[in-house]
Amino acid sequence: MLTQDEFESLSNNLIQRTLQPLRRALRDAKLSVTDVKGVVMVGGATRMPQVQHAVGEFFGQTPLTNLDPDKVVALGAAIQANLLAGNRSSDEWLLLDVIPLSLGLETMGGLVEKIIPRNSTIPTARAQEFTTYKDGQTAMSLHVLQGEREMASDCRSLAKFELRGIPAMVAGAARIRVTFQVDADGLLNVAAREMGSGVEAAIVVKPSYGLSDAEITRMLQDSTQYAQDDMQARALREHQVEANQLLEAVGHALEQDGMLLEAGQRARIETQMKVLRDVLPLTDQRELNRAISALNETTVSFAQARMDKSVSLALSGKNISDLEVK
Repeated sequence: MLTQDEFESLSNNLIQRTLQPLRRALRDAKLSVTDVKGVVMVGGATRMPQVQHAVGEFFGQTPLTNLDPDKVVALGAAIQANLLAGNRSSDEWLLLDVIPLSLGLETMGGLVEKIIPRNSTIPTARAQEFTTYKDGQTAMSLHVLQGEREMASDCRSLAKFELRGIPAMVAGAARIRVTFQVDADGLLNVAAREMGSGVEAAIVVKPSYGLSDAEITRMLQDSTQYAQDDMQARALREHQVEANQLLEAVGHALEQDGMLLEAGQRARIETQMKVLRDVLPLTDQRELNRAISALNETTVSFAQARMDKSVSLALSGKNISDLEVK
């Protein structure tokens, strides 16, 4: 035998857990409890007075109990089916499907760049421009991901494809426009196009394939639980990518124009490069940032000398009259 007080005490933890999805849904919809005009109870357990009281307390209003909680979902589905069949209802309302988890691409350093955020209504389409990482790069690998985490390894891999035939240019010069398009059936079309040459590649996937409601819930919970750690890991990885780009750029510059430097200047630059390489594997962001700044400062005069050389080559053999501003 259980008294009502004992039963409520035993079930209170479960009832409080059911309020968490309500808070998350309101936050995702950018609404407050005062924006909700009515609350419909769904499922047999909502007949419990304790549940009705908790929901009423959360929303600040008495929930509606004039519909059978065991049939209310079927009634809603019937109304929606009637609309999809082309029949008009006296009530103006629309049921929209949304994307349950964000869709994006893996970028340098194993980071995730979200293109379509979760809860976007479908059909939808969004585009973003990316560029090359290395000089002379003629191909790009695109890794399509699903999830809310900041690192690619923590998200769900959907597909991989390559864009080939990118004209060889200096790093950062190419413009690759990547378009994500989700149709009404939930199919995702990802297309990549190099804007200068017109070369393109595409792939079609179904993001919801093989993904259960429990897995979606777990991925959302993980994104909240590890949010702080993820942001720190992302910041560190971004600094590491920046450091690698800087080391590669300075190394390339030394190969091309090292003769512009005096022995002492070159030695100082190479020392700072070694310092940066040594701290690169560490997890101390401040130390890494200091090493990046130190190398940048050490190469200022070298960058100026290279600029002067480029200007001299560009003006070589030209008359002042040829340089008239038009």
